[in-house]
Amino acid sequence: MDGQSRMDALELDVDFQDEEATKTGEESGPKSEWFVIHSYSGMENKVKKNLEHRAESMGMTDRILQVVVPTETEIEIKDGVRREVERRVFPGYILIEMIMDEDSWYVVRNTPGVTSFVGMGNKPSALSADEVERIMSRIESDQPRIKVSFEVGERVRITEGPFAEFTGIVDTIDPDKGKARVMVSFFNRETPVEVDFLQLERET
Repeated sequence: MDGQSRMDALELDVDFQDEEATKTGEESGPKSEWFVIHSYSGMENKVKKNLEHRAESMGMTDRILQVVVPTETEIEIKDGVRREVERRVFPGYILIEMIMDEDSWYVVRNTPGVTSFVGMGNKPSALSADEVERIMSRIESDQPRIKVSFEVGERVRITEGPFAEFTGIVDTIDPDKGKARVMVSFFNRETPVEVDFLQLERET
């Protein structure tokens, strides 16, 4: 460990000790928390493997518990073809569940590809239980998200359903329902039609 890294680690350890000293009436013993680390975009999976390998080789699997690259399945429609793709929810960021102390911090921080912990200065910020639950429910969802290739005000063509081959202007988009309201000219009148994202494509 070089001089600067040792100073950073010692400063971090003091922060931990100060924090522990302020806790009263709590059960003693280490507790795992989720943290966010930053890496170069596109290297997330490689860094994940590096972290898991270092945790095992350095005997830290009891303190570095899980490494997660948040991804979700997305339905992409291109040239009339639907395909499922896996995309990163937070490009350049990785979640790690760990018991934070001087040694585990040093192992993670000095893993190739890890540029920093997310937090203030040398003090990593743990995610709240609500934040962890929101992220996990999103990446564990069986319902794929639909990539929308159009915006409000754009002209689209309806590809399926009773209004197939009609064109219109996107009035509103509801990502939660996976639907859009399209203003279609029907019998010379502008009529709002609710259409599933998968039944729309941008008019070229």
